Amino acid sequence: MKLFFKLPNILFLYEISGFGIIILFLWLDAIFDIPAHLFGGMQTPVNIPESIFETIFILIVGVLCIWVTHGLLTKIKVLEGRLPICASCKKIRDHKGVWQHLEKYIESRSNATFSHGVCPDCMEKLYGHQAWYRQSKLAKKQGENL
Repeated sequence: MKLFFKLPNILFLYEISGFGIIILFLWLDAIFDIPAHLFGGMQTPVNIPESIFETIFILIVGVLCIWVTHGLLTKIKVLEGRLPICASCKKIRDHKGVWQHLEKYIESRSNATFSHGVCPDCMEKLYGHQAWYRQSKLAKKQGENL
């Protein structure tokens, strides 16, 4: 859990560093005309107003990226570590020793919600011997063959 709390700080540091490096290269290019030196092209004059405009634009984009990243990171909740879970009923024991249903445990510690259904394998196990289930399955199969 300790790494997760450091993650936003590390991401923000990387984002700020990345945009800072972009701005640094923009100004180095404006002052020293790097493409002219590297590729032997024609030198261009220094255009300070254009460089200032580009810097402001990059800063705006950088702030927006950091703002979006912060918004996304506030939505992340992490469950980590070992969860003691019953092999039979799938209840989870919390730190107080109380056994809770898996759904309740996860819902109380995240923004996740559950809707329940029954998978085909369990449907077969639970209702496979029932006449109504076999008839509905047969009707469904006949409907698919039409």
